[in-house]
Amino acid sequence: TRTTPGFGASPAALAFAFVSCQDYQNGFYAAYGAMARQEQDLDFVVHLGDYIYEYGPEPDAVPTRQHMGGETITLADYRQRHAQYKSDEDMREAHRLFPFIVTFDDHEVENNYADEIPEEGSETPTTRALLRRRAAGYKAYYENMPLRRSSLPQGPDMRLYRRFAWGDLAGFSILDTRQYRTDQPCGDGLKERCARALSEKQTMTGPTQERWLKDGLARSRRRWNVIGQQTMLAEYDFRATPDDQPGGESYNMDQWDGYVAARNRLLGFLDRAGVRNPVTITGDIHSSWVHDLKEDFSDGGSKTVGTEFVGTSITSSFPGVFLAPVQAALVDNPHTKYFDGSYRGYTRCDLNSERYLTTFMGVPTETADGSVVTPEAPAEPRASFVVESGNPGALQEGPTATGSSYDGPSAPFDPAKIN
Repeated sequence: TRTTPGFGASPAALAFAFVSCQDYQNGFYAAYGAMARQEQDLDFVVHLGDYIYEYGPEPDAVPTRQHMGGETITLADYRQRHAQYKSDEDMREAHRLFPFIVTFDDHEVENNYADEIPEEGSETPTTRALLRRRAAGYKAYYENMPLRRSSLPQGPDMRLYRRFAWGDLAGFSILDTRQYRTDQPCGDGLKERCARALSEKQTMTGPTQERWLKDGLARSRRRWNVIGQQTMLAEYDFRATPDDQPGGESYNMDQWDGYVAARNRLLGFLDRAGVRNPVTITGDIHSSWVHDLKEDFSDGGSKTVGTEFVGTSITSSFPGVFLAPVQAALVDNPHTKYFDGSYRGYTRCDLNSERYLTTFMGVPTETADGSVVTPEAPAEPRASFVVESGNPGALQEGPTATGSSYDGPSAPFDPAKIN
């Protein structure tokens, strides 16, 4: 395996990839195979969650990729599901070649759970039942992931947020935005913001983790400060309504758009504390995005205080019907520099003292729901963006790949279909 530079080291460079969301039933892990063949210089891989999916077998699963057993609820269920996912040769090869830094999102237990609150229509609809299920999911996760003893679960509780350093070049704060969060506001889903979405009581991280994050960032003297977390931090209004027509805002309540005060606290802190070169890496939404992180998203001229790179999924789908509507809403979100949901893949990051280069690597899809049906498909660069040290915000570098295999109808974006 590989190890981090020693204390006090000043490495000249770092190369890593980040990945997320690998529903076994949505296709082959061609992205891992391509990574293993094409990216053997990577120092490590960050996995941002949804390593397994809890769902039972789906009739429209990619052939040979159907889940074994029913929906995961017991410890035996979760152990079996991890074993099935680990049976994939491409993923095993990636684990053999690269150290993994991991954190979970929701599907390691149950879709869209929030702390002790189950999702609507859950198989475990009470707090007591969810906590039993959470304990089972966390135990199986710990047993199957490269984690230290400090993350050993205690029943339904597991300390997963932690820090890593790459000498004085880069520091990594890896978050858990699922175990301590308040419930999704406004009925969850894609909604206009209600008062609760703006409440100071809404939290993604819980107060203890929020203090831990701010303390570490305030004390860091590293060139780049990377925050690894799950759901999109930047604001995005998914409404695709022309300005001269009526239509309300449309925000995803499972993202930080449902936790506005918590986001404002974090982004305001980055600015006030003078955190050096903050960059957020994110998964969850099965598509690639680049955002300038604004001190005030309601003011188009507001100061940029950081950068967010959102990476596509390994396999989990982004239905083609949503591509055009999300693209159409870009005009109302000028801080968003890039969006593409037409491919699966991984995201490569190359850092030195002067720049942070992000390259979105895409594996082609051949179905309307964006599944990967070719096991040995290569990964090709789709777009690259660079952050220059001392200048928050991303600049495009080189051309952007265009085109999608999807040419069917469109439908309004629905986060319930991105899970």
